[in-house]
Amino acid sequence: MKIFLTGASGFVGGALLRSFSSEYHVLAMARTPAAEESVGANGAEPVPVALSNVTAADLAGCDVVVHCAALTDEWAPPAEYLSVNAIGTRRLLQAARRAGAHRFVHISSDSALFRGKPMVGVNEDWPLATDSPYGYARSKALAELAVRQANDPGAGFETIVIRPLLVWGPGDRAVLPQLAEMAARDAFVWIGGGRARLTATHIDNLIHGIRLAIERGFPGEVYFITDRETHTIRTFLTRYARAAGVTLPQRSAPAWVVRPVAWMVESLWRVFRPGAAPPLSRFAAATLSCDVTVASDKAARHLGYSPVIGFEAGLDGMTAGGRAAPA
Repeated sequence: MKIFLTGASGFVGGALLRSFSSEYHVLAMARTPAAEESVGANGAEPVPVALSNVTAADLAGCDVVVHCAALTDEWAPPAEYLSVNAIGTRRLLQAARRAGAHRFVHISSDSALFRGKPMVGVNEDWPLATDSPYGYARSKALAELAVRQANDPGAGFETIVIRPLLVWGPGDRAVLPQLAEMAARDAFVWIGGGRARLTATHIDNLIHGIRLAIERGFPGEVYFITDRETHTIRTFLTRYARAAGVTLPQRSAPAWVVRPVAWMVESLWRVFRPGAAPPLSRFAAATLSCDVTVASDKAARHLGYSPVIGFEAGLDGMTAGGRAAPA
């Protein structure tokens, strides 16, 4: 099997690359010379292209496309989110179809459903947040919508969406570095005591779920891939950070104070410091104060999915030597 992979220099894409390269012929999108070198060192064939200019020729001969690349920065202009996440995904879909790929697996996010309100026990039928007030969430919803609309089994082009939540584990380049940086400058505060509940996805479980989607996924379907465990944000982040050698402060502020302040701060930053990230964004304030729990029963039914690692074992793996990559 020949696989075209995007996002290979990121946390999820990099883990997939290392997992796939020993079994498959992997072509990996590489936007920079450093990415090309990294891709080659991990046993794949680098393709010097970006989502903004990818064509069918770049995917020639590929059977499957796994699309992990996305702009995930907490703070970016809404137009940039749309350009990379939504328009870039549509361009890749078009290239994949023209190249003759028969399966397109898109790595989405629970953020594609997020409008700033709690999501408890949601399943794959929950409506996409194409009207979300948050640029990242809206762009991920539009990207996922494009993938689902492109599904055309009759023409030999099948699309599948995988939705993880808060991906964690060794090699994390997002959550742990942020926690470490905030703890180092004594800037971390729990929102609402960290009592909101979450479902998360260990990187090993996500890779397992993606493999199953490639092999067994039903065309046109969406699957949550999770650890099938629920935690409070405080419990999860405290123990996750501690496993990487980071101690989080204890202080807390109520959500009814923090969320309006985040809106105000973000508005001021857009006016007086355009381009600079605010100390607290409204998206971060919302996600850290809302319950977000989902069920992955559909993945169990359709794919035979079951987690390959649990929370305690995942933490043990971090303590045994897994550390966060530098920010």
